[in-house]
Amino acid sequence: MILAALAALALQTQPLAALSPQMTTPATAATAQTVDFTRLGVPDGAGPAIEVGVWTPASQGGAPLPLIVISHGNGGDFRSHEATARALAGAGFAVAALTHTGDNWRDRSQATDMAQRPRQIHVVLDYLTNQWEGRNSIDPDRIGAFGFSSGGFSVLTAAGGEPDLGRMGDHCRAHPDFYDCRLVSAQPVPARSAPARGQDWVHDGRIKAVVVAAPALGFTFTREGLAGVTQSVQLWRAERDHILPSPFYAEPVRDALPRPPEYREVPGADHFDFLPPCSPQLAAAAPAICVATPDFDRAAFQNDFNREIVGFFRRTLLGSAGL
Repeated sequence: MILAALAALALQTQPLAALSPQMTTPATAATAQTVDFTRLGVPDGAGPAIEVGVWTPASQGGAPLPLIVISHGNGGDFRSHEATARALAGAGFAVAALTHTGDNWRDRSQATDMAQRPRQIHVVLDYLTNQWEGRNSIDPDRIGAFGFSSGGFSVLTAAGGEPDLGRMGDHCRAHPDFYDCRLVSAQPVPARSAPARGQDWVHDGRIKAVVVAAPALGFTFTREGLAGVTQSVQLWRAERDHILPSPFYAEPVRDALPRPPEYREVPGADHFDFLPPCSPQLAAAAPAICVATPDFDRAAFQNDFNREIVGFFRRTLLGSAGL
């Protein structure tokens, strides 16, 4: 099972201790040369502190920085897109990647409670811009969001999307073997998030630009549901995605957005090619997310992927056409 494979991320680092809001960990020597890293525990009145990794340009000073928040996929954590976070920080952005409480490799108890994900993004943005000791280094008027898979759903919703989870029933009756349907079958959606209850989704108007890769539950977004996402959007789809296969996920989002997104289809790529190449240790423990896609160079693609994301946020948040 993919979730069990993602749990093997634990092998890459020691288990994380309970976090206080100001707890930090030193960056590695290589990272410290280009970016600074801080690990936070962000207070959440609805649950445990939210684990957040923050990357910033080394020796930051001067004008406040634009901020990018990163939302990982099902069963990941704040390190899932560390290469992207480093690329953005190296390009002059502050980056905050959260570990979604209840949907990570240590705790999957809320993996189908999708409403918690955009709410947690909002909590993290509130903390970083209003309470964090480094808040004066953040420009609250220049905030973007990046999300992969379930994280793509999360940032679309946080940016103003209103998914219709009632569409899950027909989808899963037609495609019971799809990953999302097997997950919901094994772990039903909590009653508080049931479609019949008229779920209230948490949005954050501070998000000015969005990058979405392989969005989960894309079919739950209609034109009406995405009418509130008026920001610039860069949308990615892997041509050979076997986890979220065409045409049920990225394409409905592309077609329902009120403004045409920057749409990127990656020839030959599979779902997990949006993650950085695995270490040998992780590859041995979690081949489901690490196995090489035939005739596809994940490492080379990651360089292109990160360069495209940096360029998009520079254009949309900084008004710069260059990379």
